[in-house]
Amino acid sequence: MSKGYFINKVLATTVVGSYPVVKTGGLKSFFDPLAGAVETAVTDQMNAGIDIISDGQVRGDMIGAFTSKLPGIREQDVIGKIQPASGAITVADTKYARSKFPKVKGIITGPTTLAHGLHISTPMYRNKEELALDLAAALVVEARALEAAGVALLQIDEPILSTGIADLAIAKQAVELIGSSVRIPICMHVCGSLGNVLDEILKFNVNVLDFEFSKNPGNLDILSRRDLEGKMLGYGCVDSSSEEVETVQEIKRRIQKGVELFDPKILLIDPDCGMRMRSRESAYWKLKNMCDAAKEVRLAL
Repeated sequence: MSKGYFINKVLATTVVGSYPVVKTGGLKSFFDPLAGAVETAVTDQMNAGIDIISDGQVRGDMIGAFTSKLPGIREQDVIGKIQPASGAITVADTKYARSKFPKVKGIITGPTTLAHGLHISTPMYRNKEELALDLAAALVVEARALEAAGVALLQIDEPILSTGIADLAIAKQAVELIGSSVRIPICMHVCGSLGNVLDEILKFNVNVLDFEFSKNPGNLDILSRRDLEGKMLGYGCVDSSSEEVETVQEIKRRIQKGVELFDPKILLIDPDCGMRMRSRESAYWKLKNMCDAAKEVRLAL
């Protein structure tokens, strides 16, 4: 499959990843307390009309979900050389999502974001940059397992990159180490204001760049004056940081603004960020209204 082609739909909708954790009862939850939360996340995304869903990322925060499985890390301390996990970290939940829906994105927390969430307690690593590269090498195993599970797209989450504290050259090297290990298209999600980092981030060799625009409308202005060099744009048009559910018309206006500035064929419509901190009702209706808004804009094109 070509890395540039993964969905044949203009203004296709997706999610950044996480969904509220809705625990359920029953025998299944006795063996796996979060099985019901995965099922709820998948069902809600499908019912909302999302075109490329996730597994809901219900098994922990974006740092701990990965670092708790990697040898060389104990809690938040790096105590030895980072090694790949003994088994796949996210693949079981991703396979469940794939069993219910044809288009699923696999999601990995980026190596630089992971490195900055850890404390180095070993002479094995002199700095976060060396750590990030070994984390990337370890995550290659997860990326290949997600590819084998049939994901349509692999998203690497690097929220740290907008803060200015990360070495962007090393972050690029780490992301591209993972991306070059698979044949599926790669998306990189960076939230926050891009003002000081955009030129460097545009150099990353990925197929989709995913940014927030509803909470950071200034991103739209600076990005519209740049050449995306053939990349698709994940277009965050729903505020993930608020419980308030935007109307279909509000979201539609945001999408229309994006369509005025960019070719609609390169836009993937999604929320600004993950929905983990929202209530289930808020998360569901944000996604549903987003899908309805995208459909209205699509029909008008």
